[in-house]
Amino acid sequence: MGSQSFGIDPIVIRSYAEEVRSIVELGVQVGIVLGGGNIFRGVQAAAAGIDQVSGDHMGMLATVINCIALQNALETLGVPVRLQTAIRMEQVAETFIRRRALRHLEKGRVVIFGAGTGNPYFTTDTAAVLRASEIDADVVLKGTRVDGVYDKDPEKHADAVKFTTISYSDALQRGLRIMDLTAITMAQENKKPIVVFNINGRGNLRKLVTGDDVGSTVL
Repeated sequence: MGSQSFGIDPIVIRSYAEEVRSIVELGVQVGIVLGGGNIFRGVQAAAAGIDQVSGDHMGMLATVINCIALQNALETLGVPVRLQTAIRMEQVAETFIRRRALRHLEKGRVVIFGAGTGNPYFTTDTAAVLRASEIDADVVLKGTRVDGVYDKDPEKHADAVKFTTISYSDALQRGLRIMDLTAITMAQENKKPIVVFNINGRGNLRKLVTGDDVGSTVL
């Protein structure tokens, strides 16, 4: 949503698309999971009188709106892309099928996974680790607005200390809000390292995949 209070900023979407294109050009196979918080947050809806299951379903549909926007931005840049969703909506996207997703990746297409896991009570982070495990990804890259994992919120505490690397168990014990408990546990069980980095830093994604010291690694 950029500097807006909600919605989609076309400048931000294009910037993200350009970042993705920069690593596709290197031959990297890319799967993307997007959240929908810029449009709707199920947790906030619960406080407004909407039950969590309904709120989560609304949130999953919100992710699809973001996915379509990113798909369009990537296609505009000439990047081949396919959108798959966990909820059936044939007029909009393919239904998620693991083998088909793998085939798209093998052909050099970016695959965007929408609608979370398709089930309520699971976060976007869990959906990302789940899809990463299903397609046997080498790593989960979590793009955020901070440049790594800190011992406390760096946006609120000037003395926050950044971790270059940290273990899954240490992150859980410290209560660091990298991802939710289910996502981190799944990443640990499936041996999927997580790299947390600032997606808004120009060129950070390319630097990360080419081996530069960007972000923090959880493993």
